[in-house]
Amino acid sequence: MTGHQSPILLAEDDKNDIFLMRRAFDSAGFHNPLFVVHNGQEVIDYLQGNGEFQNRKKFPFPGLLLLDLKMPLMGGFDVLEWLRQRPQFERLPAIVLTSSRIDSDVGKSRALGAHDYRVKPNGFEELVRLLDEVRKSWVDPAKNAKPPDPAD
Repeated sequence: MTGHQSPILLAEDDKNDIFLMRRAFDSAGFHNPLFVVHNGQEVIDYLQGNGEFQNRKKFPFPGLLLLDLKMPLMGGFDVLEWLRQRPQFERLPAIVLTSSRIDSDVGKSRALGAHDYRVKPNGFEELVRLLDEVRKSWVDPAKNAKPPDPAD
């Protein structure tokens, strides 16, 4: 990993979606390491470097969070609320990536501080295009300065 290729943290509980996302990341030209957690509590543990995520060499602080809304234990809204209450994470872009097209979910996500809201497409090629847009908007090397790890 080079310094300008910050890791991406994907919060997703569906194994099929994770498999497709990994393939789509490769097809969309991402060179950033991808780390996957399966629920909101794991997002928080990862970001704080707790438990199995203590080793920052193995689990480096991400430069981008892709967050599903509907996950077990703690959902995406809970994570966004948690992030909003912790100013040390304000520089971490949190992008909601979900199947929900409901206007109230979009509004609530934005109100809780989501930097972007994207609806998961049905087809693989559409997913690659969506991730390419995310890469160009949020992971472009000129914009991809690694945010400081609040645990440091």
